[in-house]
Amino acid sequence: MAIIPCNQLSLADVFSDCQDIYDSDKPEFLSLLQSNINLDEIIPDSFRNHFYASTGRSRKYPLHAFLWALIIQRIFSISTDSLLLVFLNYSRHLREFCGFSKVPDASKITRFKQEFLSDLQLVFDNLVDITEPICQAIDSAKSDMTIFDSSGIEAWVTENNPKFANKIIKQLKAYAKTNHFDKNYDPYKAAYGSMPSHASANDQIKQLYVDGHFCYVYKIGIVTNGLGIVRHLDFYNKDFMNAHPALTPNKKSDSPNADKSIHDARLLIPTLIDFFKTHPLINPKTFLGDSAFDSIAVYKALLAEDSFGENRRFEKAYIPLNARSKIKSEYIINENGIPCCPCDSDLPMKSEGITVTKNGIKKYKFVCPKMIWNYNPETQRSHRKCTCESPCTNSKCGRMIYIYPEQDLRAYPGILRGTPEWDSTYKIRTTVERSINHFKDSFCLAKRKTQNEKTLHADLILAGIAQLISVVLADKIHQHQLIRSLKPLLVAS
Repeated sequence: MAIIPCNQLSLADVFSDCQDIYDSDKPEFLSLLQSNINLDEIIPDSFRNHFYASTGRSRKYPLHAFLWALIIQRIFSISTDSLLLVFLNYSRHLREFCGFSKVPDASKITRFKQEFLSDLQLVFDNLVDITEPICQAIDSAKSDMTIFDSSGIEAWVTENNPKFANKIIKQLKAYAKTNHFDKNYDPYKAAYGSMPSHASANDQIKQLYVDGHFCYVYKIGIVTNGLGIVRHLDFYNKDFMNAHPALTPNKKSDSPNADKSIHDARLLIPTLIDFFKTHPLINPKTFLGDSAFDSIAVYKALLAEDSFGENRRFEKAYIPLNARSKIKSEYIINENGIPCCPCDSDLPMKSEGITVTKNGIKKYKFVCPKMIWNYNPETQRSHRKCTCESPCTNSKCGRMIYIYPEQDLRAYPGILRGTPEWDSTYKIRTTVERSINHFKDSFCLAKRKTQNEKTLHADLILAGIAQLISVVLADKIHQHQLIRSLKPLLVAS
């Protein structure tokens, strides 16, 4: 009969075994965050000093705990602060990961957002600088792109109840029917004009036409790179307007789309000025935007003028032409600004690219669309030859046109429209729209039940922080496909 050896267990061994079981029971995603993200490297000293400043009472809840809880809230798509507190109460692992010995009440969360709003902005700005080298390593071409768009955070006000707009539209339809208006009458456009320009509860909550519906919002601006990673956030409140006194409120028209376009064009340059001032080492060369920015003033500010200081400017601006405004030219041109054959306006001339003169001036060269290169075997050289049956010039090479883009930046913003390069690059602009939707849906920025400006501003910044934390974690674990969303990791955990 074999004798089973017995080993006496010490108290230390028992504790070690229990500790291993405890650690192995921790959710894998929280373990990844704990081992790869160090908040001490992200939180500025000024934030720490502000939070722990002597007030006569010690802090019951640590700074790290608040930040982790609010970051986790967005990564896990926890829609409300009250639901976050439920998760903290019922999840020991989540509570201990954040660093709460006791779960705070909802007022503490709200007060934290409002009191430390400017400090949260510093955390976000710090993360932008930290993630810039990561983005450059992933795709330098897309990281050198700047994409801007605006949107709005709906406030919890009466005017955002769908019944408010529907009631006005219903009344206008009945009014039009009674007075036998013709078919050109648009009750939705009329409703926009008859609605108040701001919410009755707060004149800073402005009327806006967003995602196909009327709403009352705090307007925001977001700048991303070509990867869809946020680089800058702006909250267009009184502080922003005071910092940019040249901006004056635009008069409301009867067209919601026109109002949005005009407002976006006016906000672009001040937003980019703030962006470059905050991050002087980020120097993108390509701008992408929608047709709202198609104006001579915007092109000059982006491509020619020293709008952002230190001789910083973009080299290319991918902005579609606004259909309401045609390009004026001494040549016959098509909708993309490319010169056409004088005898056939449907025949665009062939581009031979852009060259630089001895004086450093750029120019585009266009040649006859029926010009070919004729090879001479005797001289072993090729020569231009015009094959047009009815040539418009005596030159054997056919007509040539030189265009200097500096004379018309709107027509030639560093890139020719309609080319394969234009088409493939401009598709990337939609990443900013996807980022806005991600902020609103996954990070639960939409449908917040508050009208407090500081709370909603903090929620916007926290959404940006959550995305940038995702970038850092994805880089640490070498899974760059997860830089915009960590949802696959949550499912796996």
